[in-house]
Amino acid sequence: MCVESIDAVVTAQDHGADRVELCASLSEGGLTPSLGVIRGALAVARVPVHVMLRPRAGDFLYSGSEYASMLADLHFMREAGVPGVVLGCLTPDAQIDMPRLRELVAAAGEMSVTFHRAFDLVADPFHTLEDLIACGVKRVLTSGQQPTALLGQECLGQLVRQAGERIVILGCGGLRPANVAAVLQAVPLRELHFSARRAVQSGMRVQSRAVNMGQSNTGQPTDEYSQEETSGEQVAATIAAARQARRT
Repeated sequence: MCVESIDAVVTAQDHGADRVELCASLSEGGLTPSLGVIRGALAVARVPVHVMLRPRAGDFLYSGSEYASMLADLHFMREAGVPGVVLGCLTPDAQIDMPRLRELVAAAGEMSVTFHRAFDLVADPFHTLEDLIACGVKRVLTSGQQPTALLGQECLGQLVRQAGERIVILGCGGLRPANVAAVLQAVPLRELHFSARRAVQSGMRVQSRAVNMGQSNTGQPTDEYSQEETSGEQVAATIAAARQARRT
């Protein structure tokens, strides 16, 4: 389960999640959460917490200072006892930045390393998969280089066959109770990744619409009185559908 709050960690694990990926700003694809959120999540978690290591939104071509901040955050996560980290970095030519990736994996030590969906932006996913295996990465998060796992199922199937037991292909992309069975029937994925979020309205009794704190990608003002949270019902329903598909 991909979550962005301490409360969501509890919701996810209470409704059947085996592991959580803790992020900030899921609307931007997920960023590194604050130190306080990381500590709070570890305090309540009964399942492994893997933390996103991504200093900003946008592409995965990082400046020297951005990369230095990633190493600093990774050091804190390791010292805090975080079980796993989710990361990725690319070159201008859409290749894995191998020197940086090797350094990050070494800095992670015994933490489990997942390469995130920067993988879906590389020029050659099959060559890249071998690079990740050589670097000691444990799993790769991918929708098969398509917007959803359903659309990327052909590539996902090829990746699963190529990976064998050497690395886990963590399938993602628009997974819902209604479609997860179709994905699993097409691709024998060992692990699935989804967020199961729903919109909820603010509990603020007094609301001002005169000021907005940000803008959406379309330039429209954001709604400060609506937010998304993890839905326990959707978590449980998606997991149940996946388990039923595997039994059949």
